[in-house]
Amino acid sequence: MKILVPGNVPFDLTIDVEGVDVARYVMRDPVPEEHLDAEALVTWASPQRVLDDAARRLTGLRWVQTLNAGPDQALATGFAPQVTIASGRGLHDATVTEHTLALVLAVVRRLDRTSAAQREHRWDDELAREQVADESRFTLAGARVTIWGFGSIAGRLAPLLTALGAQVTGVASSAGERYGYPVAARESLPELLAGTDLLISLLPATPETHHALDATLLATLPPHARFVNVGRGATVDEAALLAALRDGSLAGAALDVTETEPLPADSPLWDAPNLVLTPHVAGGRPQGAAAFLTEQVRGWLADGPAGLRNVVER
Repeated sequence: MKILVPGNVPFDLTIDVEGVDVARYVMRDPVPEEHLDAEALVTWASPQRVLDDAARRLTGLRWVQTLNAGPDQALATGFAPQVTIASGRGLHDATVTEHTLALVLAVVRRLDRTSAAQREHRWDDELAREQVADESRFTLAGARVTIWGFGSIAGRLAPLLTALGAQVTGVASSAGERYGYPVAARESLPELLAGTDLLISLLPATPETHHALDATLLATLPPHARFVNVGRGATVDEAALLAALRDGSLAGAALDVTETEPLPADSPLWDAPNLVLTPHVAGGRPQGAAAFLTEQVRGWLADGPAGLRNVVER
């Protein structure tokens, strides 16, 4: 079995499994002619043109393994229907959790406002007075937090929010309990959001989630609520979000992802009030990628697609 693995990544991707030919390629270059017989392809941060080229030229491809938590780019590529696609879910849980918590605290404690005041060499006395007047809006203690997209990252994030005093409820495709937390079905979201102080989105980008958070749902949030998105930018109607921030029907937001990336210099999001922006840096490098890939390869050799973790429904 030949597997194509990026050779120019800043982390270890060693795969030492008997009977496996590991061929290295440069992520930004087309796959070399001598490796067009590869059966498996590992991707991370490759340009879309490289994946499109691979889908067209690697006619014997049977498995695509992305190291990204979200498989949206691989799914958007024209890989043949018989090609199995698996995601890197779990490899970014720690870093995304940390960044999400940082954004949550920044937007709740109004670090965007204090940073602006710092640049202006201004001591923001008004912020202190606002906090004293309504302290509940500046703390997670007692806050009702809704996490939309309750997978492994949410399972790691929720206990940290609980430790800070928040009441956490998840939203997923079906109701029940996950990781010890109550989870509501998508259909219950409008009612749930009406009592939400902080909404966190961890949604992947799929046709079903495109602009899932639209003007109608935003209008169900209380005016004091905040929104944090570390999932995918395409899941949010940015025009509706911008309008809510401008008219004060949403108290604040923090985005690590936007629908167009990099965010264009003329985007009105740059100057939106009460908005924290970071440049899609929550995930960082996949953690434990070499061990994960080795396990995946062994699973494939033993049972084919049935031996893989994180297989994505197509």
